[in-house]
Amino acid sequence: MVTVSCPPERAEPLAAQLVDARLAACVNIVPTVRSIYRWNNEVRSDDESLMLIKTAESRFEALKAFVLDHHPYELPEIVAVKLTPAHTPYLAWVLENTL
Repeated sequence: MVTVSCPPERAEPLAAQLVDARLAACVNIVPTVRSIYRWNNEVRSDDESLMLIKTAESRFEALKAFVLDHHPYELPEIVAVKLTPAHTPYLAWVLENTL
């Protein structure tokens, strides 16, 4: 699973592109999270959407490249978390839909 935060209006289009390109089997969008972070030596606070992207480990680099090419941020969050242990049939479905 890869987490990516982005402006709320960009989450659904980006998620659809990832699924269409078979870089993701599924993307859950948490519509609003409040992010507090430091950027350019300033503490900032923004509303964002959080995408939970289900993909195969072998597709991570391609997914990362796609996000970097299509994301509006200069430095987007792209964090991978292994989905093990997990429900084996679900993992098989993820692989089937991303390869």
